[in-house]
Amino acid sequence: MNWDDTTDETAAERLVGPAAERLVDSVADREDQAVEAALRPKDLDEFIGQEKVREQLDLVLRAARARGATADHVLLSGAPGLGKTTLSMIIAAEMGAPIRITSGPAIQHAGDLAAILSSLQEGEVLFLDEIHRMSRPAEEMLYMAMEDFRVDVIVGKGPGATAIPLELPPFTLVGATTRAGLLPPPLRDRFGFTAHMEFYEPAELERVIHRSANLLDVEIGSEGAAEIAGRSRGTPRIANRLLRRVRDYAQVKADGIITREIAAAALKVYEVDARGLDRLDRGVLEALLKLFGGGPVGLSTLAVAVGEERETVEEVAEPFLVREGLLARTPRGRVATPAAWAHLGLTPPRQSAGGNGQQDLFGA
Repeated sequence: MNWDDTTDETAAERLVGPAAERLVDSVADREDQAVEAALRPKDLDEFIGQEKVREQLDLVLRAARARGATADHVLLSGAPGLGKTTLSMIIAAEMGAPIRITSGPAIQHAGDLAAILSSLQEGEVLFLDEIHRMSRPAEEMLYMAMEDFRVDVIVGKGPGATAIPLELPPFTLVGATTRAGLLPPPLRDRFGFTAHMEFYEPAELERVIHRSANLLDVEIGSEGAAEIAGRSRGTPRIANRLLRRVRDYAQVKADGIITREIAAAALKVYEVDARGLDRLDRGVLEALLKLFGGGPVGLSTLAVAVGEERETVEEVAEPFLVREGLLARTPRGRVATPAAWAHLGLTPPRQSAGGNGQQDLFGA
């Protein structure tokens, strides 16, 4: 229900083959984008989750409307699929303003940004996705536009070049980023309101799933929704994607009603286990546990054992495994946690007699 169409060029987007078709990938594919347009909430009251962000943003927008002024610039950060694009559209709707949508990678020259800014209407919302990937010249032009609502357009080249000041109507910039740390401080400081989107709790995802099921005309029980929510990695986009796949299974293999048993059977077919791990995630854990005794092992060696690229393991599989407490990154390499052994139903090898914390792979 709440998600955003990120354009961040992560390793997931560069994948080819089976790894590119992960059901638990938080980056939107074409099918997601088509469905999300119909499922997005239209106002803050309808938006589920992110309670603190909603409360704070509601105050910002209400105050701006009361003053009859344009809302402060807003920066939204967080992982893909948590609702950044949705919130930007809600901001425009709450302010009764049109919205213009673009992305950082699409703005490679200052002239590109100047063309967009000069065509904005008064009060319009400009949503800039993956703002950290904008080119440096455009970024520097944006400083003045955000603060003074003015840009300097350079006409000519060399000694004869002339800067022509161009006044802009007041507008609201909503920037979204999955990597807030890459934003330069001068840009971050120009946002009047900054919010970080957190991962969702299972109970919140259940509400998301029930709402989406109602809009998709799918009959689902509370236990079925809980089963899907528990495998959705705290991300609404993934929850909605899993819901659609379970719906397909229920229509073909059952009577169309999603129960806990139907949801579990469907997600078993799609290789998404009870904690939301898919084939790639389990492959990394199995290689780490079975081939290397739980580690430590280097990233390149682990990637070769899994049969994937180093970047795929590091950027696609590892973040969720680390967040779930199944894998740890150490200076000596990747190490499995006790939770990883328990999840795969394996017994850790006993510690070596030397007492140095190394796992004895040979039982000596």
